[in-house]
Amino acid sequence: PAAGGHASAGMEDAELRCTVAVEQPLPGGQAPRRRVMRGALVLLGRNELRQPVLRVVGGGGGAAAAALSFALAGEAVRVFRRFAGDGRAAVRVGPGGAQVLLSDCPPDALRRFLRLLRLKVAAGPRGAPRVPRLLGRPPPAFAVISPLQERDLLRAPGRLRGGDARGERPAEVSPEARGAAPVAGPALTARRCPSRRCPARRGGPRGPGGCHRVKLTSCFFSRSFARTGKSFLLKKIVGSLPPKSTYATASTGVAACHIGGTTLHAFAGIGSGKAPLEQCIQLAERPGVRQHWLACQHLIIDEISMVDGKFFDKLEAVARAVRKRDEPFGGIQLIICGDFLQLPPVCKANEETKFCFQAKSWRKCIHINMELTEVRRQTDKTFVSLLSAVRLGRCTEEVTRLLMQTAANRSERDGILATRLCTHKDDVEITNERCLQQLSGEVHTFEALDSDPMLAKLIDAQCPVGGRVELKLGAQVMLAKNLDVSQGLVNGARGVVVGFESEQKGLPKVRFLCGATQVIKMEKWIFKGPSGVHLSRQQLPLKLAWAISIHKSQGMSLDCVEISLSRVFESGQAYVALSRARSLAGLRVLDFDPKVVRADPSVLQFYRQLRHHQLLTQENWK
Repeated sequence: PAAGGHASAGMEDAELRCTVAVEQPLPGGQAPRRRVMRGALVLLGRNELRQPVLRVVGGGGGAAAAALSFALAGEAVRVFRRFAGDGRAAVRVGPGGAQVLLSDCPPDALRRFLRLLRLKVAAGPRGAPRVPRLLGRPPPAFAVISPLQERDLLRAPGRLRGGDARGERPAEVSPEARGAAPVAGPALTARRCPSRRCPARRGGPRGPGGCHRVKLTSCFFSRSFARTGKSFLLKKIVGSLPPKSTYATASTGVAACHIGGTTLHAFAGIGSGKAPLEQCIQLAERPGVRQHWLACQHLIIDEISMVDGKFFDKLEAVARAVRKRDEPFGGIQLIICGDFLQLPPVCKANEETKFCFQAKSWRKCIHINMELTEVRRQTDKTFVSLLSAVRLGRCTEEVTRLLMQTAANRSERDGILATRLCTHKDDVEITNERCLQQLSGEVHTFEALDSDPMLAKLIDAQCPVGGRVELKLGAQVMLAKNLDVSQGLVNGARGVVVGFESEQKGLPKVRFLCGATQVIKMEKWIFKGPSGVHLSRQQLPLKLAWAISIHKSQGMSLDCVEISLSRVFESGQAYVALSRARSLAGLRVLDFDPKVVRADPSVLQFYRQLRHHQLLTQENWK
């Protein structure tokens, strides 16, 4: 069964559904003949001579469905994959030959397809049998290529065996190819349902590879604990969907940056959503905003707990009005992730908190609920058990004892102080500025290089580092980006500035708690703006770390944390603060009061109903 599973996965790598533009050169210096096929099926196979062949089958009917085949002749084949992360690539099938331009591909599927193509072409055609099988059937004119074999890897050059490196830019790509029209990609699909009773096993539509495709409706992924692999899952989902019809959003700019998306408010284009529905619809009907609403087939929303239920209802009504469709959310597939036992929506003092699951449209929109329960990045079982209790608002004597014991933990190791988590962002700014001023020595200022300085405020909202970073010798800092996971240089890693390079740039040298000392260079962040344009910021991946707000810390894991919970004012806030620590040893809780550990009763009731429904569903499948 395992071997069959690998073979099936290999066959899936040999097919791709996307928009294809084929450019074929004409004699006499004429402009190349160009043909665009939307929703085309691209297959990698072999012809009757066992040569690798790239076949493109149009997505329409009649003449549009005609197939084009191109033999892939060894070194003459060029693969351009620099923009594979955006779902775009090009294959030149020979010197002066045709060029196949691929766009709107699911990025992960495109990377696997290109790697299979390059390795199979590099391995060369298989030799024909020395003794022909006279009585056997003639070889087919086209057969889907076999999965990667060990011999394919051995024949390929060493640079191809370890996966894709940065690709080359095609020398001659038409401007039209870069702006290919969006295509409504397939819904999020699942191959091979694990249950024998699943209807997909008994029949139903098949994909081009012969595999059953099971359409998933809008779904909600909840997590029972921190560090259950939620961000990894979301990135895999984003990579499996067509880029032009998929919009990744989150309730905050920091969370949106983690998944390479934009904020939900920026996508919606209706401001705060406080205006009357008619006015919100008018705002969403503006050309740039309306284009996104119409193109969107898959909308991903992360950190759903901080999205107000009234805003969710308004978005659902706006989607139906702008798209002129009566289905829930205008027919958009929702993929929602978060934990309602974490930070709630931000409301004014006189306003009642309304979670998204309390929205009138929630049940109409969400049909599948899943829970991530396995902790992936936490080996301290005592800490996991403690966090589980705090998440549910339970503060037992054992939990109280463990948390009060942390007050004796060391707050300094090798010159690196614990980061203080604050409930209010004003406290963060005051603390960091005061501590920096108290250090002697020269201030080193690093200015960001933004793709559009006019949109600096928008970039500030989504980028984890500011437009200006000021450092001194001895400054407490935190990494804002993964640099080298193997060394422990990950997002949230704590360190102290121990020097600056003598060169003109004067880059800082940081000693980290993990033991590594490294010169920190400029890094680049790329994210989508509200109009779909890509924005970028180049800046040091460092921020001052004497203090950080609980809201800004969401999604981070910190090496050493100091928490004062006396000013906790929201349900779930204590849990979010405590769960930022990687372990009990790296946590120091000051002035702990068991009363600050609380969970919203309506959220607890929601999860009880959710689990009851899941148990009933499991019983029905047995």
